[in-house]
Amino acid sequence: MLDSMRMALEKPPLYKKSEGAFWNDEYISKQMLKAHLDPQFEGASRKLDFIERSVAWIKELVAPICYPTLLDIGCGPGIYAERFTKEGYQVTGIDFSKRSIDYALESALRQELSITYLFQDYLQMNLKKDFDFGTMIYCDYGALSTSDRQIIMRNVYQHLKYGGKFLLDVFGTAKYESFTESQTWKFCNHNGFWREGSYLELNGLYKYPDNVTLEKTSIISDNEINTYYIWNTCFTKETLIKEVKEAGFKVCGIFGDVAGSPYNKDSFTIAILLEK
Repeated sequence: MLDSMRMALEKPPLYKKSEGAFWNDEYISKQMLKAHLDPQFEGASRKLDFIERSVAWIKELVAPICYPTLLDIGCGPGIYAERFTKEGYQVTGIDFSKRSIDYALESALRQELSITYLFQDYLQMNLKKDFDFGTMIYCDYGALSTSDRQIIMRNVYQHLKYGGKFLLDVFGTAKYESFTESQTWKFCNHNGFWREGSYLELNGLYKYPDNVTLEKTSIISDNEINTYYIWNTCFTKETLIKEVKEAGFKVCGIFGDVAGSPYNKDSFTIAILLEK
């Protein structure tokens, strides 16, 4: 057991992937959905007041009358998708969490909203349809490895009409600079975030070159040791522009966030509007 605990706290190779897909774990996905739907919690989705400001700004930036069809990549339980629909977009949402997609479908049905939701890995999406506008919101892009970011960029490019727009946000290097390495543990007796029963939780925060961070969580119980990895690549304006241009996109605007704040090199986030 001690050897397993030692391995659970080791710093892994860059972009090592979780063995367990927590997005579709029966218990963890319930906790993730609860976090998404909490209007005052900024861990899975942003707080509700920011989302409302964000949607209003996006509608002015990329008007639905000019860009009617919208692909919401990583749509979760439909928090943005529903608001986009109410503003006049024809929305398709795609997400790899079955629980989130099921909730989004039920919510749209209750509200009589015409939204297409797809349970699908966006790294493998082939929708046989192109869109006027795409969004990838709350820094999902930087959570991917370098190779996976290249894949999603190719996928988005292929699913946009010529002249179509793509809005995404990432964490800036100010977040990387504020990130402190540490190793901590806690014991959860019952109904913690990761498991219903009791377990030991080992947490490691690690920094890597090229502005990459890792939040590593290892869960140890009577019958398992399971480790989950949350990566984040943080960008400067220059490194982000270089990466999107290599994918073939034209840069239309740089902002501090997806609610239209002015760009500042000390901001924790950067939003970028692209055109095919």
